[in-house]
Amino acid sequence: MQTSAKWLLPEGIDEVLPPRAQQLDQLCRQLIDQFASWGYELVMPPLVEYLNSLLVGTGEDLELQTFKLTDQLTGRMMGIRADTTPQVARIDAHNLKRDVPVRLCYVGSVLHTRPAVHGGTRCPLQIGAELYGHSGVESDAEILSLLLQTLNSCGLKTVHVDLGHVGIYRELINTIGISAEQESVLFDALQRKATAELEVAVKNWSIRRQQAAMLLALLELNGDSRVLADARRLLARAGKRVSNCIDELERIAELTQAQSRVAPLYFDLAELRGYHYHTGMMFSAYIPGQGQEIARGGRYDDVGRAFGRARPAAGFSADIKALFNLVARPQPEPSGIYAPWPKTPQLQKTIDKLRRAGTKVICQLPGQSGGSAEMGCDRKLVRVKDKWKVMKVKSVKSIVKSAKRNV
Repeated sequence: MQTSAKWLLPEGIDEVLPPRAQQLDQLCRQLIDQFASWGYELVMPPLVEYLNSLLVGTGEDLELQTFKLTDQLTGRMMGIRADTTPQVARIDAHNLKRDVPVRLCYVGSVLHTRPAVHGGTRCPLQIGAELYGHSGVESDAEILSLLLQTLNSCGLKTVHVDLGHVGIYRELINTIGISAEQESVLFDALQRKATAELEVAVKNWSIRRQQAAMLLALLELNGDSRVLADARRLLARAGKRVSNCIDELERIAELTQAQSRVAPLYFDLAELRGYHYHTGMMFSAYIPGQGQEIARGGRYDDVGRAFGRARPAAGFSADIKALFNLVARPQPEPSGIYAPWPKTPQLQKTIDKLRRAGTKVICQLPGQSGGSAEMGCDRKLVRVKDKWKVMKVKSVKSIVKSAKRNV
């Protein structure tokens, strides 16, 4: 029992084995190249940072998800990143310090103290893109369009995106004038879409009828573009700021659909995940059969303030391992050249030339078991008339049979 336990991984910690690891790596490279074609530059933040910079502007949820440890060199508290977004914000604000809009992307492992869902992973491979330095709906639409293209490149076709705006809820709460504890209760009820609980709460706290009606209306304001017309009608008394937020959502959807052609966009004005973190639009992507979102993002303009530059920012992130696993992928066909151990300079030169051309060449080790098939190769290097030639494995077999017949 003690011996077998050495092979066990901690709960929620997983690994990717061949050949899927290579397929996953190829998908990551494809997406990074795609981001680059939009002008997004790759950054590689460290896995560990001092805690006071790692958790800047992220709220309590991320702090609870962060593993903490003591730096043996300085005695300061450090954290293993649970989200890459704050790190990229630090890079933009403190390291790059550019005045123009900056587009950055990343891919790397993060670590969570607990899985997001029961039985889920605690070590996602997070991929994402961030756009800094522009506060308009155009950058919101670009980020949303890039997300849609990213999901399409992963092979996900039936995507459902819920789009909301944190400003609507914030403005409604500000006009009511309730305590922080009461606001927390309202927020929780909205997230669970618990209509009965919300009705009891607004009644017990003597919230005015018009304000209570607008809060309750948020639970019903979800669906296609017709929701925005309903929102204008039901939230008409909320004021100009709420009206502006609805206008922003409509414009973001129009611009996104223009860039993405057919964008499956829906609206949910009670969708407030990341409420304490976001400052504008928010979105979550779903596919049929998955209860949890597969990607999320939005606008978070204040995230760089602690680093000295509160630049406008919008972005998205996803677990690329989860996206990869959602699509059935065929087992890769054997591909590669099986070569004898290079005992001569001529053979070594041939092998080097093939490898420089990007071809996989596996050398047969002296005394090893297994042949080309077991090593995953569909070709062999065969010596023919003092020259080394690449031949299909089946062709090699036919040559051997022909030679035996001629003997």
